[in-house]
Amino acid sequence: MDHKIKIALLQLDGANNKERLFSKAEKALVIAKKKGVDIALFPEMWTIGYEEYPTDKEKRHVWKEKSIWVGHKEYERYSKLAKEIGIAIVFTFLESNQGKTEFYNTATLIDANGKTVLHYRKTHLVDKGWESMFVAGEKFPVAELKTSEGIVKIGVMICYDREFPEVARILMLHGAELILVPNACILENNRIAQFQSRGFENMVGVAMANYPRFNGKSVAFDGMRKKGEEYSPLIVMGDSSENIFIAEFNLSELREYRKKEIWGDAYRRPHLYEILSDNNSKPPFKRKDARR
Repeated sequence: MDHKIKIALLQLDGANNKERLFSKAEKALVIAKKKGVDIALFPEMWTIGYEEYPTDKEKRHVWKEKSIWVGHKEYERYSKLAKEIGIAIVFTFLESNQGKTEFYNTATLIDANGKTVLHYRKTHLVDKGWESMFVAGEKFPVAELKTSEGIVKIGVMICYDREFPEVARILMLHGAELILVPNACILENNRIAQFQSRGFENMVGVAMANYPRFNGKSVAFDGMRKKGEEYSPLIVMGDSSENIFIAEFNLSELREYRKKEIWGDAYRRPHLYEILSDNNSKPPFKRKDARR
């Protein structure tokens, strides 16, 4: 019997009020649960709607006060919501330490019992822009998530992370079968093709949730290719509307495919790749503002 898993891509508009935001999330999760969804994926920094760091000093204080952490009462509200509805969620938020002196762009995987099973901080930040105020993450965790049909291994990337093949590759090497991506930027053809490649080259399913205000196009690919026939790995692609898009992955089929095909870690030659960890950037890629 096939092991299938459903991911809800929550392509929702943010709100500048935490109660309206929570209410919108609750309604979306109830709908997703009725559709048989196992995991609901929020877009990037859901708790502030990917609001940019203000230039005005007073507004910056307000922005920072919106930050939360694992265990914070607002975080616990979402954990309890996941448990009450009985659905796992990839919850995204502006994270800080409790002193609100360090800030992170964070996603956690909360299971259907309300337990946090994965905590990920965005590792690749756009240093030439406002994201330079974040502290970058340093780890690429993979979690085993229990579903009604068995266990699936989940990894997370956040937006700009997906533009670095190293991130998806590391998650694959850590055992990820699915990579879930909260996003907040325009998704044009090059970025979508790039995202498809992250799945294909690692033989992992990939799913991404974006905001409608960035023209939507939340998307998922199954990470597979079939020889000798026309085959599209595209599972679903949203339009620009506020909506919930469902991606169903056949994990049994993916696992069989991974056993026999040539990508992923099948025929890599790691001893040749030392230059990939060389930290001496050269023109035209040398940037004064890059944190390496």
